[in-house]
Order: sequence, then structure tokens, then C-alpha cells
Amino acid sequence: MVAAGILTSRLSGLVRSSVVAHFLGNGPIASAWTAAFRIPNLLQNLFGEGALSASFIPVYARLEAEGDRDAAQRLAGAVATLLALLVATLVAVGMLATPLLIDLIAPGFEGEMRELTIRLVRIAFPGTGILVLSAWCLGVLNSHRRFFLPYAAPVAWNAAIIAAFLLAGSPDDLPRLAELAMWGAVGGSALQLLVQLPTVLALLGRLRISLRRTEPLGTVLRNFLPVSLSRGVTQVSAYVDVLMATLISATAVASLGYAQLLSTLPVSLFGMSVSAAELPAMSSARGTETEVATELRRRLDAGLGRIAYFVVPSAVAFMAIGHLLAAIVFQSGRFTAEDSVTVWSILAASAVGLLAATFGRLYSSSFYALRDTRTPVRYAIARVVLGIGLGWFLGLRVPPLLGIDARWATAGLALGASLAAWVEFMLLRQGMNRRIGATGIAGASLARLGAAALVAAAGAWLAHLALPGLGRLQGIVAAGVFGVLYLTTTYALGVPEARGLIRRSVR
Repeated sequence: MVAAGILTSRLSGLVRSSVVAHFLGNGPIASAWTAAFRIPNLLQNLFGEGALSASFIPVYARLEAEGDRDAAQRLAGAVATLLALLVATLVAVGMLATPLLIDLIAPGFEGEMRELTIRLVRIAFPGTGILVLSAWCLGVLNSHRRFFLPYAAPVAWNAAIIAAFLLAGSPDDLPRLAELAMWGAVGGSALQLLVQLPTVLALLGRLRISLRRTEPLGTVLRNFLPVSLSRGVTQVSAYVDVLMATLISATAVASLGYAQLLSTLPVSLFGMSVSAAELPAMSSARGTETEVATELRRRLDAGLGRIAYFVVPSAVAFMAIGHLLAAIVFQSGRFTAEDSVTVWSILAASAVGLLAATFGRLYSSSFYALRDTRTPVRYAIARVVLGIGLGWFLGLRVPPLLGIDARWATAGLALGASLAAWVEFMLLRQGMNRRIGATGIAGASLARLGAAALVAAAGAWLAHLALPGLGRLQGIVAAGVFGVLYLTTTYALGVPEARGLIRRSVR
């Protein structure tokens, strides 16, 4: 249900990005639009979704599992109150300090491009504050095993942005078009919150608005700081990538944003879905320390297998036919075939670390289930420091030394992040293995998945060569061939996930 909700949301996000690419292309205005979302998204990532879920869900889910409904209600109300006050303050400060923030993350933006980015950020801030409150709804719903609604709710947000672009009027005045679409994002944020509230209030019974300190609230607050720090460290890496991209070219930020949308799709769809579904289940584990460790190990290994089945072929597809995938989603209007190839180079570099980044999400959730929020922070810091250093070297230093065109330099930023993701994953796995025993997916299983993905890539490439000049249809056919070949090959190789997937589909 998590995967279904995320898939629905991400498909609407792809349509939204396709509309953005059609109207804004891959030029300076698109870069301003992409950068404008970075700053307010800091609120959403620091105080919403992952951070709030990791600190709130384990405590709330345990209270529900123990039957202490009254304490659970008080905790939910107190967290909502604190979150609303904190976000309102930060939104107000952020809107006032926007020019300073722009200089920090986009020093390469000048003149009208900088002024447009400032206007877009100020419009976006209130909407992002509303999305943080929406993340509180997600925490309550997930704790009650209601998975589809909170992950499908962003469809409303995406639909509002799409409608704003289509109804904005003249597509020739791109700055005005971008501003009107950003107002659509604010309206969409409110819709995303409103579609979840009725179900949340029904599950809670009543919402107790309170700031009274209780033991469960104290636990959430103690856990929230290190988790937010972990998310903040990760955001530092994303912001530094944008900063370095602004120093590469005026279009690099937009290219990076388009590529990241595609590269994070499997991480969100498979890594987030498994991690989100497992967190409340792992947090509810009961018994002796040995029994809890055995249950966590069982769930962790099963989750890794499910993730690998989908992420391994995703990485191979990004490397082999990334330009076709980019063309399917973005190539229209002002977004050209040359832009698709540029995005492909970044996609291929991101694919190097795709499996590590996705596995890392599940391992982090396992630490959170054990009430350990500090260990993932240390490893996230190591990843970010390494990623920034490698990105600077591979993105800004190597291309000029080798005479590589700046068009391809952005891929160096993505490659640095990919290599750093592998370091973080290995640290997380070693740390968890010390806690609960050996975990991980067998090398032979990964080899089978990799072989099947290569067979699928070869078939997709042949289909691509056989259908030249068909534009998006060429990519759709190639992607379809890839999917069919991967499923049939893994089924023939006896991969359990393939057989289970086919059984569920038939049933």
C-alpha cells in the first residue's frame, strides 16, 4: 500500500515535471524554479516526513500497541502544537531572510535570475510550512497502518501546480508563469493537508492541543534532534550540489533537478515504501533482546531482498537507456533531445550509488526502531563530507583539467554523491550487524538480478535501435521491453520476488 501510494504520487510528479519542462525548458528560468524549491524544502526535510516519522512513529506506535489510547492522543496533540508553532516562526524568518539564503545556495545567480528566485522562494515558504503539518498526518496514519492515503496525498499538490501552469495564460512571459505556478504550489499544499485531516481526526478520536511536557513527548523531542540533524546534514549535501551547479553553468541546476527527480524515484518507490512499512512493525517488536534481534534481522533481510529486486534493474536502466527515460518524461516544448542526453549523463552517475542509497534507508529505519537515532547521524555526516569533497573534485576540478565540456560536469557532482552513499551504507550495515547479528542479501542473489537486468538492457537497446525517430514512443517501447525481459528472466532464474510478483498479479 505504501508503494501504491508513492507510485500514484510519483506518477503525478512526473506529469508535473513534464509540464514544467514543456513550459520552462532547461534554461535559466527552469534553474530558478528548481533552486527556489530547495530552500523551503529544508523545512519539510528537517521537520517533516523522515525526521518526524523516525522520532514520532516509534513512540506513538508503542503507546497504541500497549493500548494506552489516552497517552497516544495527548502525544499526537502536543507534537502537532509544537510543530505548528515552530514552523510558523521559521516560515516568517525564512521569508524575511530570503535574499541572504539565495546568496548562500546560489551564488552564481545574478541580476534578474536572482531576483526571480527570491520572489519564488518567498511565495513557496508558506506552502512548505503547510506540508510539514501534512507530515504529522502521515505519522499518525502510518502508526495506524493506514499507508495509502498519506503517500498518495501529494497528488493534490502536483495537480494544483499543473493546473496553475495550464491556466496561467501566456506561456511567453516565463517569469510571470513561474510565479503563478508557485502560487499553485501553495494552494496544493493546503489541499494535501486537507485530504488527510478527516481520517486523522477520526483515528485520534479527538485532538488535544497542549504543550504540557510528558514522558512520551520528551522521548520524541530527544529523538527528534539527532534525526533532524541527520536530515539536515543530508540537506547540506543537496544544497552544496546546487551551489556547485550554479558555478558550472546557468542550466546545470535545472539539469540536476530533472535527473534527481528520476533517480530518486526508485529510492522513494521501493526504499521508502519498504522502510515506511517496516518502521512501525519493527518498533512494535516484543520479547527478549534476542527475540527482538531475531525479528529485526528477519524483517531487515526480507526488506533488502524486495528492495534489490526493483532497484538493481532501475540502476541498470538509468545507465543503459537513461536518455530514453528522460525523453519519455520531459522531452516536449522547450525541452530538447540534447537536454535528454545531458540528463542521461547525470542519471548514469547517480545510478552508481542507487542501491546503496536505497539499502541505507532501510538500515536507518532499523536503527530508529531500536531507539538509536544518533548512529545514523554520524554515518550521514561521514557521507556528506566525503560526497562534497568528491563532488567538488569530480564536478569542478576534473572537467577543466581534462578539457571536458561544462555540459557534462554536473555528472561529476552526482558521481561523488554515489560513491559517498556506498560508504554510508557499509557503515550502517556494519553497525547494525554488531547489534543484531549478520544481515544482508547474498552475493549470488545480487548476481542473478544483475544478470537479468543486463539481459533486459540488451533487449531494450535493440528495440531502441529498431525504432529510430519515434520520439517518446521509442522510449516507451524500449522501457516496456526492458520490464518484460527482466520479469521473465528473473522468473526463469527462480528469483522468489519474481514468482511472488506474478502470483499476486494473477490472483
